[in-house]
Amino acid sequence: MDILAGIIILGICAQWLAWRIKVPAILPLIIIGLLAGPLSTLVREDGTKWLAPIFDQELGTGLFPGESLFYFVSLAIGVILFEGGLTLKRRELMEVGPLVLQLITVGSLVTFIGAGLGAHFIVGLSWPISFLFGALIIVTGPTVIAPILQNIPLTRNVATVLRWEGILIDPIGALVAVLVFEFIQTSDGGVAFTSHALVTFSQIILIGLALGTLAALGLYQLIKRDLIPHYLLNVFTLASVLGVFVFSDFIAHESGLLTVVVMGMVLGNLEFPRLNEILYFKESLSLLLISILFILLAANIEMEDLALIFQDWRGMGLLVFVAFFLRPVGIFLSTRGSELTFNEKLFVSWVGPRGIVAAGIASLFGIKLTQLGVEGAEYITPLVFMIVLGTVLLNATTARFVAKWLKVIQEASNGILIIGAAKASRVIGQYLHENDRHVVLVDSNEDHIRKAKKLGLEAFNANIYNEDLNEHMELVDMGYLIAMTASPQVNAFAIKHYESVFGENGTFRLITQEELMKDKSIPADQSLFSYRDDFLNLNEVARDYPSIHEISIASSEALVALLEKLHWEEHAVPLFLKYSDGQLHSLTAIPGEMKIEEETLLVYMGKKIELAP
Repeated sequence: MDILAGIIILGICAQWLAWRIKVPAILPLIIIGLLAGPLSTLVREDGTKWLAPIFDQELGTGLFPGESLFYFVSLAIGVILFEGGLTLKRRELMEVGPLVLQLITVGSLVTFIGAGLGAHFIVGLSWPISFLFGALIIVTGPTVIAPILQNIPLTRNVATVLRWEGILIDPIGALVAVLVFEFIQTSDGGVAFTSHALVTFSQIILIGLALGTLAALGLYQLIKRDLIPHYLLNVFTLASVLGVFVFSDFIAHESGLLTVVVMGMVLGNLEFPRLNEILYFKESLSLLLISILFILLAANIEMEDLALIFQDWRGMGLLVFVAFFLRPVGIFLSTRGSELTFNEKLFVSWVGPRGIVAAGIASLFGIKLTQLGVEGAEYITPLVFMIVLGTVLLNATTARFVAKWLKVIQEASNGILIIGAAKASRVIGQYLHENDRHVVLVDSNEDHIRKAKKLGLEAFNANIYNEDLNEHMELVDMGYLIAMTASPQVNAFAIKHYESVFGENGTFRLITQEELMKDKSIPADQSLFSYRDDFLNLNEVARDYPSIHEISIASSEALVALLEKLHWEEHAVPLFLKYSDGQLHSLTAIPGEMKIEEETLLVYMGKKIELAP
């Protein structure tokens, strides 16, 4: 009991540590597992592991008797892959364009074939095991890319490419690995190509696709027709995933992983209001499972396995081949003719950490194929763990230095994050977008987000109380934070909670003069637009006159006079000062002290006003 509790506690502590020091969580998780497992044998008097995942009858130690560890790993990986499938959106494949599509097709093919050849000729593995290794290291998941992007202000092109590659390639790489594994499985423990293996392999693919699709459609109908009570939604979904996984394996042995990946992909592309609730639950569950899983899997590695890799130059040679040759070749072939500069291609080539899906599936397949007596299967887990640890350590420690050296770091974070996507926010966001500013709108109201997207604006649905915006990689270049919701409490929370993350150049929120008089502690430089226009007034003006105008200002006195004129207009709200270089500045509490340069413009929303000649 104490060991099981310790695993959970250490796993969550590792996740927290990774968040604090801004590294992929897989790094501390695997290190803890290795320390508690094989490395602990070096310091314990009896030479046993402190954490032995598989029960040893002779020693009377261990957690999982027989094949129960294999069953737990299978189910856990199934849930993790289902959650990964939920994030793979059809519309995202259409939005990312040919560049990222080439990365996840041409790049994946280069990695698959190249790593397979490398494993065969460098390490000497059999062809099937070599190509299974190649399939396993295709993925560069978002869980390992995200901390790098959040910690380094990369240029938008580079951040976008790495972000979408990580999101889209995760389930695709897992799918390829599952298919290769199934092909090896269906060769009856051998490695020869047989007609029986091909038939069984095809059967597994058909069952996975058909059953996964039917299960997703069935669950969708149950949810859509409100046949599942709200309080049972998440646990019912979990039970459905586990049930489908087991049933698929019963029909066609080892088809469960493919089935749940397809189930997640189909369900994730069926729009319904409660999808986000399922996704949030699955993310939390996956986090817990990952924390437990990778400590167990790393602890299950034996010292002989580590020696097999690290005492033989061929293992390190394979790591060098994958990281320093194969990744750059795949990137440069995939990005031919793209808008990426040579330096940007070099940096994308450098950042290719392998993640949780690779390590997890490698352990699962390694255990199973070793039990079947497949030659070379014992190399799969330690080799993939070596690639994961090597690439994560390499990128986590050198990415910032390399980014600076290649000059792919933003000189300034000029993106604008607007909390709240009501009518006024959309009108202002559209103006900013037309003035070449990267604008993202966030709101918990799905109708507001839908209308923002119709205008061509970047927007996503989120509750800032329940969701950590740090995880959204499209916000990597945010330097301004504007809170424009109807709730002063939400606006204040947004400023306080996200100022250090997205407010590098300034944080602003709607503050009325009445609010300022009541609370003298509100910083005057946080005010947005004016002290006289609150949420209702802004949106009334945006509803009646959804236009933004610019008017020339000659002096500070002229600015004060114009603001006074706008104050008496019922349908006009001052917004920014726009300078000749295109920079926008929010109005301050004392506008008469604002700097007025030649060709300065006052930007305002509402009814166009005419100045007397």
